[in-house]
Amino acid sequence: MSREFPVSLTPPDWLVRNLRAQQAPVNRPAAARAALALALPLALGLAFGRPDYGALAAMGALNGVISDTAAAYWLRVLNIAVPQLFGAVGVTLGTLVYGHGWVAVAAVTGVALVSGMISTIGAVASVSGLLLLLNAVVGAGLPLPGAWWLPALLTGGGGLLVLVLALLAWPLRAGVPERLAVADTYRAVADLLAGCAGGSEAAYDDARHTVTGALDNAYDLVLSHRARHHGRSPELTRLIAQLNAVTPIVEAAPAVHLAGRPLSDRIPAAVRAIAAAVETGRTAPLPLRLPAPTTGTARAVDHALRHAADVVTAPDVDPRGVDDRLGGPAALRVRTARAARNAVLSANSWRYGLRLALCIGIAQALVSLVPVPRSYWVALTITFVLKPDFGSVFSRALLRALGTVAGLVVAAGVLAEVPRGWWDVLVLLLLAPLIPALTPRGYGYQTAAITPVILLLSDILNQQGTDLLLPRLVDSLMGCAIALTAGYLLWPESWHTRVGARLADAVADTARYVETAFADTTDPAARARMRRRLYRDLSGIRTEFQRALTEPPPTGRRAAAWWPLVVAVERIVDATTAARVRVKHGSAPPSKAEIDQVARQLRDLSAGLRRAVTLVPVRADLTGPAGSVLEPLRQEVATARAITSPHA
Repeated sequence: MSREFPVSLTPPDWLVRNLRAQQAPVNRPAAARAALALALPLALGLAFGRPDYGALAAMGALNGVISDTAAAYWLRVLNIAVPQLFGAVGVTLGTLVYGHGWVAVAAVTGVALVSGMISTIGAVASVSGLLLLLNAVVGAGLPLPGAWWLPALLTGGGGLLVLVLALLAWPLRAGVPERLAVADTYRAVADLLAGCAGGSEAAYDDARHTVTGALDNAYDLVLSHRARHHGRSPELTRLIAQLNAVTPIVEAAPAVHLAGRPLSDRIPAAVRAIAAAVETGRTAPLPLRLPAPTTGTARAVDHALRHAADVVTAPDVDPRGVDDRLGGPAALRVRTARAARNAVLSANSWRYGLRLALCIGIAQALVSLVPVPRSYWVALTITFVLKPDFGSVFSRALLRALGTVAGLVVAAGVLAEVPRGWWDVLVLLLLAPLIPALTPRGYGYQTAAITPVILLLSDILNQQGTDLLLPRLVDSLMGCAIALTAGYLLWPESWHTRVGARLADAVADTARYVETAFADTTDPAARARMRRRLYRDLSGIRTEFQRALTEPPPTGRRAAAWWPLVVAVERIVDATTAARVRVKHGSAPPSKAEIDQVARQLRDLSAGLRRAVTLVPVRADLTGPAGSVLEPLRQEVATARAITSPHA
């Protein structure tokens, strides 16, 4: 009798994580801008008998649509205009070396090095580096119409059209995005308080991470805007004061969660009422119908809510009393010089630049030796997949391949059935909104949305119809293979878990936070900044873990082994904050010996993480007085010490 072995049809976890769509609302204004910005240049080109010019301007508009991610209007100027300038330089360089063989290979490889290095500076520099290389590859691999300067003018004009459309409502809605960001922070805090007790640990963790993200976004948005005004804007000063006022509520949340008693529904409702007051700019007193507090934790929540309501509705805010965590803003030339110096001197920037240059050089050399139709697509694929700050190279290569296949299915129908001409304008009106709509859901979805648009514009320039489809698939797969081989497998740091050092730093910072939290001499604002910085660092570490979990073994398996310790450290910070709130509202403070004991254990944990050795639980050193406010904290530290971590 034959023996049957069950075959599991369940896909591996890393593959499921890669294919899972992220939940995100559709940005309808961005979708409308994309439709108009891509269709209008092509319509003008057709009207004047130069559809190739219109297609090139639409490609520039596509770059602008990809860059159009900022909420604040003045940030849109930076996010769209600066990358367009770099894109214009890239397409000009590419056009000048087109058809010059190995000179073109060397030029594009050099551009790739610069692109990779500047990508480490920041978000705007990253997109600028992307468009610099992207347009250089297109210019060097595709015969573009007109004189050498015309492609830069057309692509830049298309991008600036997106910027103009994005700024149309600025006179009517100036300051609205900043107010909405602050109001959304209060709403996220209301959701956190609503789920503090009675819900699962996972739901509480998710709500707390949402609050951290909302706070980071609001502070970044408001403070960066205030830097331009050098602290002189009363409206921005008021928004900072309103953001600072939410901190005591956030700090009270861990105490409520550890107490395990559900709050009255009136408390989250009061926070949402404060959020509405922020959004509308209300200055009249806000009546709060709060239940009478009966415990120290309830008093902390009550006091924090009343303070926030007073600050939010205050008609005037003294800027001298606002802690904005921001020193004197440096001049633009100083910040530019500092960023350039960091890019040139940073080992990380050189490493990323050399990796990108190696892959682009291999691609350009390969297509110079082997005839490949539409060869520039190989380098374009590498450009998108190997961006060092865009996440896992392995995941992006996989999603790029799958997204390309899905996009080619749509493109096949468009190229085979839709006649060239004015029908292309209608197709762009339908396809372009999908780009901003699908981009937040994941890289594979973005690729699937962009592919048919790129192929349609390429066909207008080259008139090859469905003959474009197979070369596009082959070139994309070649680019993914080069990126995975020369940009991923050859670099051990790509497939080793690299977050141990960052997590060790966070644990050491937590030890300092424990010591600072109960020191009477500590400035409350400094303590709040320390706590927020810790949560922000842990949020970044969590993001790195989530990226690592999308990779196959051994990387994904190692990341999964580290994960419980990340959660444990977050709960240690929560327990410290909760203990501080209890002390502030009546509980007996811990002794210095108790504080030193916990801090010492955390430093031992940090040292163990740096050595990447197995951590042995040391429970005997974590005893303390019964009923102490540090008892929950000691339990969380003991849990973290009990987690073994034999990670390489």
